[in-house]
Amino acid sequence: MNATDAIAARIERLPLGTFHRRFIALISLGGWFDFYDIYMMAYIGATLQHSGFLSLQQFSNVIAAGFLGMFTGTIIFGMGSDRMGRRSAFVAMLLIYSAFTLAGAFAPSAAWLIVLRFFAGIGIGAELVVIDTYVSEMVPSAKRGRYVAISQMTGFTAVPIVAILVRYLAPTHFLIDGWRWVMIIGSMGAALAWYFRRRLPESPRWLESRGRHEEAEKILATLETESLSSPSRTAAIPAGSAPAERASFLELWRPPYRRRTIMLVIFHALQTIGYYGFANWAPTFLLRRGVSLVHSLEYTLLIALVAPLGPALAVLTSDRLERKWTIVTMALLIAALGLGFAFWSAPVLIVASGALVTLCSNWFSALLHAYQSELFPTRLRATGVGFTYSWSRLSAVFSSLLIGAVLVRGGVGAVFTLLAAAMCGVALIIGFFGPRTNRIALEELAR
Repeated sequence: MNATDAIAARIERLPLGTFHRRFIALISLGGWFDFYDIYMMAYIGATLQHSGFLSLQQFSNVIAAGFLGMFTGTIIFGMGSDRMGRRSAFVAMLLIYSAFTLAGAFAPSAAWLIVLRFFAGIGIGAELVVIDTYVSEMVPSAKRGRYVAISQMTGFTAVPIVAILVRYLAPTHFLIDGWRWVMIIGSMGAALAWYFRRRLPESPRWLESRGRHEEAEKILATLETESLSSPSRTAAIPAGSAPAERASFLELWRPPYRRRTIMLVIFHALQTIGYYGFANWAPTFLLRRGVSLVHSLEYTLLIALVAPLGPALAVLTSDRLERKWTIVTMALLIAALGLGFAFWSAPVLIVASGALVTLCSNWFSALLHAYQSELFPTRLRATGVGFTYSWSRLSAVFSSLLIGAVLVRGGVGAVFTLLAAAMCGVALIIGFFGPRTNRIALEELAR
């Protein structure tokens, strides 16, 4: 058994326990602010349009700028974490996000807010990429999907919290406008998450892939001591027993990874239109249909309450049902249910359809984040996931502008027809080209 396989085998043997629970809690703190940030802008965006601080076009630009920053951050920190390490990337990202979100809370004009949202996006852009990579490398394969789903479920609890904050703070003015307090709270919480996250260990799989055998052995021995009554010394790694693995971006375009890379690029370019098209625009869609600001925020608050339930269902099903086919099913349901949100007018039906779209979207999200991290080897995992996931951020830049234009010219119904078509494309690309991954070790999937 070579050193890389020995590391993997020892991680696979670790029983789930205190370490894994602490690890997932610290990991999830960063992801929590990714969701807080995305939904914060969706909710306060409606408030800023209603107050005249932003026009519809400027709101489109704010969303686009944030995603352009996320695209940049995904390239720098997502792909870069294959060189700098999972833990180091985490620490840097949260500091950047916290600083620029705090600055954005004091933006004097729409132009300043657009610029500052770009830089905040750099800090938050690769959070989910590094989380997916990190969790996949630290958790045994039989529970990999469940633990990614737990991190997503924790993150989605941010959605009802930010909805409540916007609903009750946005109409107020205490020293500064209420929406600015929502951004300040986000920046302060991210700084606190950075403080706690410093205690995370580096991924032994990543250390081993970089040839840092002694560090990998030390961390894994500590984890074994914590998880087992006595460490498994039979699989200990002799220092320098294997060379560092060399990885190249070009490897993504050679078999067996070329097919997976192309599949994920198309998948992410499409899923972003359907997923973020609803998540970022739901309150604005209601405003455009003539719903008052107060009722719009109330409806979206009720919808937001179900946000953590989708990942909770993924926790129960991700390792039981094949992730590939569950992703296909969720994509088709999102397409169908979104059309109901666009055309129903009764408040009960609006909330019900919006809640079902949110439930399926977040179930879908938890599954895709587990799935994408399984398709590349450790030496290339963050590069592969970071590059392909960056297309979701880039797609969101253009789709934000596209949705704003379609909304003006064709109305809410035309927008949701576009979103439904994108999600049908997602189902087709995964159904025809996605491999099965459940209960297969990362090293076996990489071959």
